[in-house]
Amino acid sequence: MKDQILLDEAQVARQIGMSVAFLRRGRQQGIVGSRTPAPPHLKIGRAVRYLRADIDAWLIERRIDPVARFEAAISPAQPYPRRRRTTSAA
Repeated sequence: MKDQILLDEAQVARQIGMSVAFLRRGRQQGIVGSRTPAPPHLKIGRAVRYLRADIDAWLIERRIDPVARFEAAISPAQPYPRRRRTTSAA
């Protein structure tokens, strides 16, 4: 872990644009329903620290590409199968 940059929760909150309370709640409660999970953290004694690389990876995981979402919305993955017409022999 040499040359790893450690950040405190105030620095991380500023970097990700969320509150310190979000980080604390995420550490205490973990993943709850569909809420955004908090980034991974380190516990060093009573101090909580975050690796900058973990924060960067956490942000990249949450990146939404609007072009990809648009393309996925307009092009169906698989076309609907056509039904065969059955002729009744009467």
